[in-house]
Formats: sequence, C-alpha cells, structure tokens
Amino acid sequence: MSNERGSSAEQSRSPRDRLAREIAHHRKIAPFAEAIWSWASPSGRARADRRARFFIDRGRLEPGRRALELGCGTGVFLERVAATGATVHGIDLSSDLLAQARQKAGNLPNVALVRGNAEALPFGDATFDLVYGSSILHHVHLEAALREAHRVLRSGGTLAFAEPNALNPQLLILFHVRGLKERFGVSPDELAFSRFRARATLSRAGFIGATVQPYDFLHPSTPEGWVRAVGRLSLTLERVPLLREIAGSLLMCARKA
Repeated sequence: MSNERGSSAEQSRSPRDRLAREIAHHRKIAPFAEAIWSWASPSGRARADRRARFFIDRGRLEPGRRALELGCGTGVFLERVAATGATVHGIDLSSDLLAQARQKAGNLPNVALVRGNAEALPFGDATFDLVYGSSILHHVHLEAALREAHRVLRSGGTLAFAEPNALNPQLLILFHVRGLKERFGVSPDELAFSRFRARATLSRAGFIGATVQPYDFLHPSTPEGWVRAVGRLSLTLERVPLLREIAGSLLMCARKA
C-alpha cells in the first residue's frame, strides 16, 4: 500500500482473531466466491489463463516437479497448473473453499489438498520446486508467509505470485472504503501493497533475483467481444513508463539460492 506501513492484516493485534475473521469471511462468500472474484467471466478466464502460464513458466513445471499453491481457494489455478503433470499441493485456511477445490481438482492423481495457514506451512524444509499463488499474500502477514515459502523451497526453487497493485486507482478506493469492501467481497483485514514494499520484503525473507512488475489492464468486467482486443492493449500499456504503475496487478518472482 502507498504509505508502506504494512497491511491491516499485519497490524491486527491478535493473529488468532485475524485468522478467525478470514475463516468467517470466506465461509460467508464461499457459495459465490468465483463470481465475486470474477474468475468465471470471459475476461476472468482469460486473466486466470495468463496467470497460470506465468506460474507454470516460472516454475518450469513438468512431470517430476513439485509445486505448492498458497491460498488455493476453490481450485481455479490448481486445475490449470496440474495439467503440466507436476505434483501440485494446495493449501487454504478455509475448509469451505477447499470443499469446492476438492470437487474441482481433488480427484486428479497429481493434486493433494490440505487445510492450513500460509504463515506456518505443514511441510518440511526444501520440499518444493515452486511456491505460487494468486491474490493471497495481501491477506496474510507478508514477511512471515514469504519466509515460510523460502523455507519449503528447494535450493534454486522459484516463488511466483500475482497480487493486487496498491497503486491502482480502483483498488485504492476499494480497499480503503469500508462499505465497498463488504459489497465487493473484500475481507476485513486484506489490503494491497506496492511493488516497492514487495521487493524489499522478498529480500528480507532471503530471496534473490526478485522482480515485481505491474501488469494487467484487462478489467474483469470487460465484455466477451472485447476481451482479445483489450488484452492486446493491456500488453502495450504494461510497457508504458509511469502508466504501467497503476496496472491492476503485480507479478512477483524470486528464487531461493
């Protein structure tokens, strides 16, 4: 977020209370979560496909590789990533969302799901070649989650995340106006961060080669007939200095030495 004080999720006095609020929030929205997150719309599917390609390419996923998705939610990305043949583990704090993920991807032989906390992962050291996720890190204590991701990655392993961009004008309003947060399914404690804070936190967590780039001007409400054209325009806008800083999302990538 723009003032760099840290997200409200991190400022909560009681981590237990914060986690309880997250669980309660996602239980409330679980029946229509994908509609709220806009993954089911034509532009949402295009955005999800692009994010999945980013995770797959950065993790060099193929049979024999192991990946962990933090905050796997309803399984939108598990399906896409598991298609590579890699072994994919998904973890989420919400049993309600995990129930949907099990229906969607839980029967795939290379997918395993577990309920747990991204800030205290139930996996051993040096277990995965890739730790990835979509719109999850702004729900948690950022540095704690990144340190856990670093711990469970093998040497040379990759971290890849897509996160909301705190400098995007729509998100600035959405995350700071309480009435809008509830209306659009934003949890009480989530708050986006800037790419500058993300890069600094990656470094403190022990990662090397960190890149955090703004991307995605394809809005979830884009009509189906416009998705391809707006998607091409988005690629152009992402290369325009200054303007790119207000893109809707951030792509975070780093390695473990």
